[in-house]
Amino acid sequence: MRVRGLLVCLVLCACGRTDTLHDGTLEKGDTRIHLGPVPPEWRPIQVDAADAAYRDEARQGSVLFNVRCGARDSDAPLSVLTEHLIMGTTEREFDSQETIPFDGREALHTLMRAKLDGVPMQYDIYVMKKNGCVYDLVYVAPPDRFSQGAPAFEAFARGLHAATPNEQVGGRKDAPANDP
Repeated sequence: MRVRGLLVCLVLCACGRTDTLHDGTLEKGDTRIHLGPVPPEWRPIQVDAADAAYRDEARQGSVLFNVRCGARDSDAPLSVLTEHLIMGTTEREFDSQETIPFDGREALHTLMRAKLDGVPMQYDIYVMKKNGCVYDLVYVAPPDRFSQGAPAFEAFARGLHAATPNEQVGGRKDAPANDP
């Protein structure tokens, strides 16, 4: 229940549900996203405002992924979009926040500590904009267990690939739909 506040925040900040998630590929409308490796200890959970969510009980951590396309806030700076994800937290301490290359674009990568409902938590957050969509990836866990789950989240996040409209997730080009 420690992540309840973050989940409530995501419900308020994010829109939409996944169309399908199969074999690590999310298809949401015309958008196809390949997600990174999901460790066997991550149990899928249902979160209304996330396209994919997992719980790592051993580390008391949660992983959330969401993509929003055509949203009103898609022209907002990455820092503002990140701020939306951490609304409701208090006593924030940013360990680092930097713009990094991510899936052929830039993403804002934030490592921070904050209290959520008065409970200390540690966060790893990626926010990226690509092809008219906003991508959020969040890992949250208690500070004493965060480093145990962070490498798996990093692999999951860095494995993300958002296909362009005429590209298959594996990088192969499809013929445009109106091509003979």
